[in-house]
Amino acid sequence: MESGKQSVAVPPSSFYNEMYDGGAVRPHYERVHRQLSGMSREERLNRQQLMNSRLLEEGITFTLSGASREALERTIPFDFVPRIIPAEEWSVIEKGIEQRVRALNAFLADIYHEQCILKDGLIPRRMIVGNRYFRTEMMKLAVPKGVYVTAAGIDLVRDEKGDYYVLEDNLRTPSGFSYIYKSRSIMKHDFPELFFSYKVRGIDRTLQDFHNALKELAPSGRSEPVIVLLTPGSYNSAYFEHTFLAQQMGLELVEGRDLVCRDHHIYIRHMSGLKKVDVIYRRIDDDFLDPLAFRPDSLLGVAGLMNAYRFGNVAIANAPGTGVADDKAIYTFVPEMIRYYLNERPILNNVPTYLMSRPEEREYVLERLEQMVVKETSLSGGYGMLVGPTSTEEERMAFAEKIRANPDHYIAQPALKLSTSPVVIDGELEERHIDLRVFALYDGSRVHVLPGGLTRVAMKAGSLVVNSSQGGGCKDTWVLA
Repeated sequence: MESGKQSVAVPPSSFYNEMYDGGAVRPHYERVHRQLSGMSREERLNRQQLMNSRLLEEGITFTLSGASREALERTIPFDFVPRIIPAEEWSVIEKGIEQRVRALNAFLADIYHEQCILKDGLIPRRMIVGNRYFRTEMMKLAVPKGVYVTAAGIDLVRDEKGDYYVLEDNLRTPSGFSYIYKSRSIMKHDFPELFFSYKVRGIDRTLQDFHNALKELAPSGRSEPVIVLLTPGSYNSAYFEHTFLAQQMGLELVEGRDLVCRDHHIYIRHMSGLKKVDVIYRRIDDDFLDPLAFRPDSLLGVAGLMNAYRFGNVAIANAPGTGVADDKAIYTFVPEMIRYYLNERPILNNVPTYLMSRPEEREYVLERLEQMVVKETSLSGGYGMLVGPTSTEEERMAFAEKIRANPDHYIAQPALKLSTSPVVIDGELEERHIDLRVFALYDGSRVHVLPGGLTRVAMKAGSLVVNSSQGGGCKDTWVLA
């Protein structure tokens, strides 16, 4: 071995490691292992700093939860050790995601129209009509092409055996698309000798798939519909992503104040006059979409938007009311939805989940809080969680009180042994927990699954929280051709 080079140690672990199988390197990681072993600590550190500097230069940022005003915005920590998924493994994931998105879309169409799944007793009616994301305004409303979920982000985890499980569904305004493309761009530019040593499936055409899915929703039948991306503005945590997607897909980036409703149509205010809008890709929550329909104090939406939507003059992606399907309590019923609507067996299993609204399940969990991850059903981004194995007794007691006071608001899952991957920390390789957010685009006829998705990394040693808003990082994800 050359002077100054350091071999990469195989970390002893009870978790499934993406790169190592016991003491051996998994075959699809051999070239990565060889490259890392051939680099000194200083070389790895310099390479990591170079890539993170590029993120800073390009303004690829996210807003941290609970940070001071000065430290509120920061770059996403990027790790240059890729996550690699063999083709046969990806094939199962892809089919499972397609199946899940089709079932979730069918569920939304059902509960806003005939409600057959409720009448047949598969899901308790109160869990739907009492859900904070169920929108009575959407009842009997014909959405363009029957598409409720244009863009979905499905989070997957692996257990200690390496089996994949769906952790949660993100169907309202899933974020993370931009980090996939930027991660890939950085790896190609700054580590080409590694990237081009593999046959990796490309992701560039998926932006065109995204644009086509939005275009398909246009109610006017125009060959070149006007599509806008509605953002809350530059103070939003994912504003970089909004600008990136608008630029890459050729959409007009607008805020609510840029739009106006006239005669049940939506227009962009331009210096030259008004320009009619056909499709709105919204990145703001339902509550703020239209002050006449939802929160009257909203300054982010467009007064009259829901009327224009009801008249069929504009499409909204994702449709209002989709949040009821990504509620963490409703998540427990998705395998039943797949059987009910598609007459198929679920390809990807849920993580075992306990509903706190069920007395026997609630008591079972309360007796084992130190072994559980408890989540508030309506929250995402790592908020409203108790991670039992790393919690204090005081935290568990406080959470137990919350559960008893509002059992319908919580679910619990056993703390999984999430898979790990090597990451570079100060030039050294260390083990960190990861998950995978897979993005799917539905155009009404087929589901397009973006090959790879976003691997999120819990940068803190031992942490199971990978969310960007909680300090998590990301990796480039390679699906082998």
